[in-house]
Amino acid sequence: MSKRLAWIQDELETLKASGLYNTIRTISSAQGAWLEVDGRRVLNFCSNNYLGLANHPRLVAAAREVLARYGVGPAAVRSIAGTLDLHLELERRLAAFKRVEAAVTFQSGFCANLAAIPALVGKEDVIFSDELNHASIIDGCRLSGARIVRYAHCDPNDLEQKIQEAQGTYRRGLVVTDGVFSMDGDVAPLDQIYAISSKYDLMLMVDDAHGEGVLGEGGRGIVDHFGLHGKVDVEVGTFSKAFGVVGGAVAGSSLVVEWLRQRGRPFLFSSAVPAADVAATIAAIDVLEESTELVDRLWENARYFKTEMRRLGFDTGQSVTPITPIMLGEAPLAQQFSRELFSEGVFAMAIGYPTVPKGKARIRVMLSAAHSREDLDRGLEAFARVGKRLGVIAG
Repeated sequence: MSKRLAWIQDELETLKASGLYNTIRTISSAQGAWLEVDGRRVLNFCSNNYLGLANHPRLVAAAREVLARYGVGPAAVRSIAGTLDLHLELERRLAAFKRVEAAVTFQSGFCANLAAIPALVGKEDVIFSDELNHASIIDGCRLSGARIVRYAHCDPNDLEQKIQEAQGTYRRGLVVTDGVFSMDGDVAPLDQIYAISSKYDLMLMVDDAHGEGVLGEGGRGIVDHFGLHGKVDVEVGTFSKAFGVVGGAVAGSSLVVEWLRQRGRPFLFSSAVPAADVAATIAAIDVLEESTELVDRLWENARYFKTEMRRLGFDTGQSVTPITPIMLGEAPLAQQFSRELFSEGVFAMAIGYPTVPKGKARIRVMLSAAHSREDLDRGLEAFARVGKRLGVIAG
């Protein structure tokens, strides 16, 4: 091994010794309530497939249908030769679904954040960011060159204090928060954050990756949940979770959308999303607009599972959404718990530092509308057996 790379081996050994090394399992099936993982059929408690749409027959059929006409790849960026009529249809449909002025799509939710934040603020500006915001928000903030001021998690009072302290020191200001926080499952007090950002004439941006398809009427997201239509400047979303496909979007002000078409770097410098993914996403919107059945079933499953896990004696944190963290504390315990769950036929990965703070390791259960009551009961039984064996809950 080259000496100049020896440090990487040292760091990897440190990760393994501390229980923070991430062993990545291999999936050999379509997403659903059950998966084939490392050659074994297991109950899926890991995926972000909230509504079970990732293998929905209508989405698969929509993707298959457009392949013959549009091919497998766009072969260009959106701003040159990559904008299909399907992209524009999706953006119109998404804007109508979200009840906003306009929308523009990107290759992923991560790319949407990397496009939006640096296009809105720069070196003379300031960003007020929740301390637990997603990595894509953090990276977007860093790329912007703006001064980053972190406020205490979901704390409007601390946000206002930080804004007051920074007054007069910047050109433009942006307040940015996740809507639903992916590790803890709690929800940002967006109504209070809007009131504060409006009071100080700051732009407001929310990343609704885990709110779309979950919160609001028929899964329209956190802005709908709080009745803030027309008041939030930027809603970032993803199609890789509840929509079951891949891609991202910025929705909200038509001025912001027009600006991102001109200055959003992932829009300008990375190839467009393939037609099959776009068609599948449109089909997902069709499903959501036709019925709230899947959203209702997701919440019914979440309420049942959380109630039973707490009854067993597990700590499910502060979650108020279908995201269900099983708090275990130290990373080695969480990894052992995950391995033993897998041996019981349940796929639920351990989450540790740096994804969550040290001492806050957990199993994060991601429930789905695709799970039956029998699936949930089987998962609960497996958690009970492992929890008792490892002394997490009373035997």
